[in-house]
Amino acid sequence: MKKSIYTIFLLFLVFTAQASKVDTLEVFSASMQKNIKTCVVVPDHYNKSKKAFPVVYLLHGHSGNYATWVKGFKELGKQVDQYGFIVVCADGNYSSWYFDSPIDPSFKYETYVVKELVPFIDKKYKTISDRTGRAISGLSMGGHGALYLSFRHQDVFGAAGSMSGGVDIRPFPDKWDIKKRLGSIAEFPENWNQNTITNMLDLVKDNKLKLIIDCGVDDFFMTVNRELHAKMLALKINHDYIERPGEHNLKYWENSLKYQLLFFHDFFNENVKTK
Repeated sequence: MKKSIYTIFLLFLVFTAQASKVDTLEVFSASMQKNIKTCVVVPDHYNKSKKAFPVVYLLHGHSGNYATWVKGFKELGKQVDQYGFIVVCADGNYSSWYFDSPIDPSFKYETYVVKELVPFIDKKYKTISDRTGRAISGLSMGGHGALYLSFRHQDVFGAAGSMSGGVDIRPFPDKWDIKKRLGSIAEFPENWNQNTITNMLDLVKDNKLKLIIDCGVDDFFMTVNRELHAKMLALKINHDYIERPGEHNLKYWENSLKYQLLFFHDFFNENVKTK
Protein backbone atom coordinates (compact mmCIF):
# COMPACT_ATOMS: atom_id res chain seq x y z
CA MET A 1 0.00 0.00 0.00
CA LYS A 2 2.82 2.41 0.90
CA LYS A 3 4.58 1.63 -2.38
CA SER A 4 1.42 2.43 -4.37
CA ILE A 5 0.98 5.75 -2.61
CA TYR A 6 4.65 6.59 -3.22
CA THR A 7 4.32 5.73 -6.91
CA ILE A 8 1.24 7.92 -7.25
CA PHE A 9 3.07 10.74 -5.49
CA LEU A 10 6.00 10.46 -7.91
CA LEU A 11 3.64 10.51 -10.88
CA PHE A 12 1.99 13.61 -9.44
CA LEU A 13 5.38 15.32 -9.15
CA VAL A 14 6.27 14.43 -12.73
CA PHE A 15 2.94 15.71 -14.02
CA THR A 16 3.10 18.99 -12.15
CA ALA A 17 6.75 19.52 -13.14
CA GLN A 18 5.79 19.21 -16.79
CA ALA A 19 2.59 21.25 -16.66
CA SER A 20 2.12 24.61 -18.35
CA LYS A 21 3.19 27.67 -16.37
CA VAL A 22 1.20 30.86 -15.79
CA ASP A 23 2.96 34.20 -15.36
CA THR A 24 1.03 37.23 -14.11
CA LEU A 25 2.74 40.41 -15.26
CA GLU A 26 2.22 44.15 -15.28
CA VAL A 27 2.80 45.90 -18.58
CA PHE A 28 3.22 49.65 -18.58
CA SER A 29 1.04 51.47 -21.11
CA ALA A 30 2.70 54.71 -22.14
CA SER A 31 -0.44 55.70 -24.06
CA MET A 32 -2.62 55.45 -20.93
CA GLN A 33 0.07 56.07 -18.30
CA LYS A 34 -0.72 53.05 -16.17
CA ASN A 35 0.31 49.47 -15.51
CA ILE A 36 -2.01 46.81 -16.93
CA LYS A 37 -2.00 43.20 -15.78
CA THR A 38 -1.80 40.27 -18.14
CA CYS A 39 -1.54 36.49 -17.79
CA VAL A 40 0.89 34.57 -19.97
CA VAL A 41 0.63 30.77 -20.24
CA VAL A 42 3.71 28.95 -21.54
CA PRO A 43 3.87 25.23 -22.43
CA ASP A 44 5.60 22.66 -20.26
CA HIS A 45 8.70 22.43 -22.49
CA TYR A 46 9.16 26.19 -22.86
CA ASN A 47 12.24 26.55 -20.62
CA LYS A 48 13.99 23.53 -22.15
CA SER A 49 13.44 24.61 -25.72
CA LYS A 50 15.70 26.90 -27.73
CA LYS A 51 13.11 27.49 -30.43
CA ALA A 52 10.75 30.43 -30.76
CA PHE A 53 7.05 29.87 -30.05
CA PRO A 54 3.87 31.05 -31.79
CA VAL A 55 1.55 33.19 -29.67
CA VAL A 56 -2.25 33.30 -29.33
CA TYR A 57 -3.72 36.43 -27.77
CA LEU A 58 -7.07 35.96 -26.00
CA LEU A 59 -9.42 38.86 -25.25
CA HIS A 60 -12.05 38.66 -22.51
CA GLY A 61 -15.64 39.87 -22.70
CA HIS A 62 -17.44 42.78 -21.05
CA SER A 63 -16.95 42.86 -17.27
CA GLY A 64 -14.10 40.34 -17.51
CA ASN A 65 -10.37 40.90 -17.00
CA TYR A 66 -6.90 39.48 -17.68
CA ALA A 67 -7.56 36.45 -15.41
CA THR A 68 -10.82 35.37 -17.07
CA TRP A 69 -9.25 32.72 -19.27
CA VAL A 70 -6.92 31.23 -16.67
CA LYS A 71 -9.53 31.08 -13.89
CA GLY A 72 -12.57 30.13 -15.96
CA PHE A 73 -11.27 27.81 -18.67
CA LYS A 74 -10.09 24.68 -16.92
CA GLU A 75 -8.60 23.02 -20.02
CA LEU A 76 -6.49 26.00 -21.13
CA GLY A 77 -3.25 24.80 -19.54
CA LYS A 78 -3.58 21.34 -21.10
CA GLN A 79 -4.37 22.90 -24.47
CA VAL A 80 -1.25 25.07 -24.31
CA ASP A 81 0.83 21.96 -23.57
CA GLN A 82 -0.88 20.00 -26.33
CA TYR A 83 -0.29 22.58 -29.06
CA GLY A 84 2.98 24.02 -27.82
CA PHE A 85 2.27 27.71 -28.20
CA ILE A 86 2.17 30.64 -25.80
CA VAL A 87 -1.18 32.14 -24.80
CA VAL A 88 -1.38 35.78 -23.71
CA CYS A 89 -4.53 36.79 -21.82
CA ALA A 90 -4.78 40.53 -22.29
CA ASP A 91 -6.75 42.93 -20.13
CA GLY A 92 -9.18 45.20 -21.97
CA ASN A 93 -10.70 46.90 -18.96
CA TYR A 94 -14.27 45.90 -18.19
CA SER A 95 -15.69 47.75 -21.21
CA SER A 96 -13.02 49.09 -23.58
CA TRP A 97 -14.25 47.20 -26.66
CA TYR A 98 -10.55 47.16 -27.58
CA PHE A 99 -10.46 50.35 -29.64
CA ASP A 100 -9.03 53.79 -28.95
CA SER A 101 -12.03 55.75 -27.78
CA PRO A 102 -12.68 58.82 -29.96
CA ILE A 103 -14.32 60.61 -27.01
CA ASP A 104 -12.28 59.43 -24.01
CA PRO A 105 -8.48 59.72 -24.34
CA SER A 106 -7.97 57.56 -21.24
CA PHE A 107 -9.16 54.49 -23.20
CA LYS A 108 -6.56 53.53 -25.82
CA TYR A 109 -6.76 49.75 -25.85
CA GLU A 110 -6.06 49.33 -29.55
CA THR A 111 -2.78 51.15 -29.04
CA TYR A 112 -2.10 49.18 -25.88
CA VAL A 113 -2.59 45.70 -27.33
CA VAL A 114 -0.93 46.26 -30.70
CA LYS A 115 1.85 48.73 -29.96
CA GLU A 116 2.65 48.07 -26.30
CA LEU A 117 1.62 44.56 -25.25
CA VAL A 118 2.76 42.68 -28.37
CA PRO A 119 6.27 44.25 -28.37
CA PHE A 120 6.55 43.61 -24.62
CA ILE A 121 5.72 39.92 -25.06
CA ASP A 122 8.13 39.58 -27.98
CA LYS A 123 10.90 41.12 -25.90
CA LYS A 124 10.29 39.08 -22.74
CA TYR A 125 9.47 35.67 -24.27
CA LYS A 126 10.85 33.43 -27.00
CA THR A 127 8.27 34.27 -29.64
CA ILE A 128 7.98 34.13 -33.40
CA SER A 129 7.80 37.88 -33.81
CA ASP A 130 5.91 38.22 -37.07
CA ARG A 131 2.34 37.72 -38.26
CA THR A 132 2.89 34.08 -39.20
CA GLY A 133 3.40 33.33 -35.51
CA ARG A 134 0.56 35.41 -34.06
CA ALA A 135 -3.17 34.81 -33.73
CA ILE A 136 -5.86 36.61 -31.75
CA SER A 137 -9.32 35.61 -30.58
CA GLY A 138 -11.86 36.54 -27.96
CA LEU A 139 -15.35 36.06 -26.63
CA SER A 140 -18.25 38.52 -26.81
CA MET A 141 -16.68 42.00 -26.51
CA GLY A 142 -13.37 40.23 -27.05
CA GLY A 143 -14.66 38.64 -30.26
CA HIS A 144 -15.35 42.11 -31.57
CA GLY A 145 -11.92 43.18 -30.34
CA ALA A 146 -10.04 40.30 -31.98
CA LEU A 147 -11.60 40.94 -35.39
CA TYR A 148 -11.25 44.71 -35.02
CA LEU A 149 -7.55 44.56 -34.13
CA SER A 150 -6.68 41.90 -36.70
CA PHE A 151 -8.56 43.66 -39.52
CA ARG A 152 -6.74 46.91 -38.80
CA HIS A 153 -3.33 45.34 -38.12
CA GLN A 154 -2.79 42.51 -40.57
CA ASP A 155 0.94 43.19 -40.35
CA VAL A 156 0.76 42.07 -36.70
CA PHE A 157 -1.74 39.16 -36.73
CA GLY A 158 -1.96 36.40 -39.31
CA ALA A 159 -5.06 34.67 -37.96
CA ALA A 160 -8.05 35.72 -35.89
CA GLY A 161 -11.21 34.34 -34.36
CA SER A 162 -14.41 35.42 -32.70
CA MET A 163 -16.51 33.45 -30.21
CA SER A 164 -20.03 34.84 -29.74
CA GLY A 165 -18.68 38.18 -30.86
CA GLY A 166 -20.52 41.48 -30.83
CA VAL A 167 -19.70 41.92 -34.51
CA ASP A 168 -22.27 44.67 -35.06
CA ILE A 169 -22.65 46.94 -32.07
CA ARG A 170 -25.26 49.28 -33.56
CA PRO A 171 -28.34 47.21 -32.59
CA PHE A 172 -27.27 47.60 -28.94
CA PRO A 173 -26.93 51.37 -28.41
CA ASP A 174 -27.57 51.29 -24.67
CA LYS A 175 -25.74 48.08 -23.74
CA TRP A 176 -22.37 47.26 -22.20
CA ASP A 177 -21.06 50.82 -21.87
CA ILE A 178 -20.44 51.15 -25.60
CA LYS A 179 -21.77 54.70 -25.61
CA LYS A 180 -19.24 55.59 -22.91
CA ARG A 181 -16.52 54.71 -25.42
CA LEU A 182 -18.15 56.08 -28.61
CA GLY A 183 -20.72 58.61 -27.46
CA SER A 184 -24.42 58.07 -28.05
CA ILE A 185 -25.39 56.62 -31.42
CA ALA A 186 -27.81 59.51 -31.98
CA GLU A 187 -25.12 62.13 -31.44
CA PHE A 188 -22.11 60.32 -32.91
CA PRO A 189 -23.42 57.85 -35.54
CA GLU A 190 -20.12 58.00 -37.44
CA ASN A 191 -18.26 56.60 -34.42
CA TRP A 192 -20.57 53.59 -34.33
CA ASN A 193 -20.48 53.01 -38.07
CA GLN A 194 -16.71 53.26 -38.29
CA ASN A 195 -16.03 50.95 -35.34
CA THR A 196 -18.34 48.03 -36.04
CA ILE A 197 -16.98 44.89 -37.68
CA THR A 198 -19.62 44.52 -40.38
CA ASN A 199 -18.54 47.88 -41.84
CA MET A 200 -14.83 47.00 -41.88
CA LEU A 201 -14.80 44.13 -44.37
CA ASP A 202 -13.11 46.18 -47.11
CA LEU A 203 -9.96 45.83 -44.99
CA VAL A 204 -9.86 42.04 -45.43
CA LYS A 205 -10.99 41.51 -49.01
CA ASP A 206 -7.43 40.49 -49.94
CA ASN A 207 -7.84 37.31 -47.81
CA LYS A 208 -4.51 37.73 -46.04
CA LEU A 209 -6.10 36.87 -42.68
CA LYS A 210 -7.08 33.35 -41.67
CA LEU A 211 -10.45 33.73 -39.93
CA ILE A 212 -12.76 31.61 -37.78
CA ILE A 213 -16.10 32.89 -36.47
CA ASP A 214 -18.64 30.99 -34.38
CA CYS A 215 -21.75 31.65 -32.32
CA GLY A 216 -24.38 29.62 -30.45
CA VAL A 217 -27.83 29.52 -32.02
CA ASP A 218 -29.48 30.75 -28.81
CA ASP A 219 -27.05 33.65 -28.37
CA PHE A 220 -28.34 37.25 -28.51
CA PHE A 221 -25.49 37.94 -30.97
CA MET A 222 -26.65 35.19 -33.33
CA THR A 223 -28.40 37.50 -35.80
CA VAL A 224 -25.45 39.87 -36.21
CA ASN A 225 -23.07 36.94 -36.70
CA ARG A 226 -25.29 35.48 -39.41
CA GLU A 227 -25.43 38.86 -41.12
CA LEU A 228 -21.64 39.16 -40.96
CA HIS A 229 -21.24 35.67 -42.42
CA ALA A 230 -23.60 36.47 -45.31
CA LYS A 231 -21.78 39.71 -46.07
CA MET A 232 -18.40 37.94 -46.03
CA LEU A 233 -19.69 35.29 -48.43
CA ALA A 234 -20.99 37.98 -50.78
CA LEU A 235 -17.57 39.68 -50.72
CA LYS A 236 -15.79 36.31 -51.17
CA ILE A 237 -13.86 36.71 -47.92
CA ASN A 238 -12.49 33.34 -46.87
CA HIS A 239 -13.45 32.27 -43.36
CA ASP A 240 -14.58 29.29 -41.30
CA TYR A 241 -18.04 29.88 -39.87
CA ILE A 242 -19.72 27.68 -37.27
CA GLU A 243 -23.16 27.68 -35.67
CA ARG A 244 -23.98 25.11 -33.02
CA PRO A 245 -26.33 24.73 -30.06
CA GLY A 246 -25.40 27.05 -27.24
CA GLU A 247 -25.95 30.31 -25.42
CA HIS A 248 -23.81 33.25 -24.36
CA ASN A 249 -22.08 31.43 -21.52
CA LEU A 250 -18.95 29.65 -20.32
CA LYS A 251 -20.18 26.21 -21.35
CA TYR A 252 -20.37 27.33 -24.96
CA TRP A 253 -17.02 29.16 -24.87
CA GLU A 254 -15.13 26.25 -23.34
CA ASN A 255 -16.26 24.12 -26.26
CA SER A 256 -15.62 26.90 -28.76
CA LEU A 257 -12.07 27.45 -27.55
CA LYS A 258 -11.18 23.87 -28.52
CA TYR A 259 -12.06 24.56 -32.15
CA GLN A 260 -10.36 27.93 -32.22
CA LEU A 261 -7.07 26.72 -30.76
CA LEU A 262 -7.00 23.79 -33.18
CA PHE A 263 -7.63 26.25 -36.02
CA PHE A 264 -4.67 28.38 -34.90
CA HIS A 265 -2.48 25.30 -34.43
CA ASP A 266 -3.12 24.34 -38.06
CA PHE A 267 -2.41 27.92 -39.17
CA PHE A 268 0.92 27.94 -37.36
CA ASN A 269 1.91 24.54 -38.78
CA GLU A 270 1.23 25.79 -42.30
CA ASN A 271 2.77 29.25 -42.00
CA VAL A 272 5.23 29.58 -39.16
CA LYS A 273 8.78 30.59 -39.98
CA THR A 274 10.69 28.93 -37.17
CA LYS A 275 13.73 30.82 -35.98
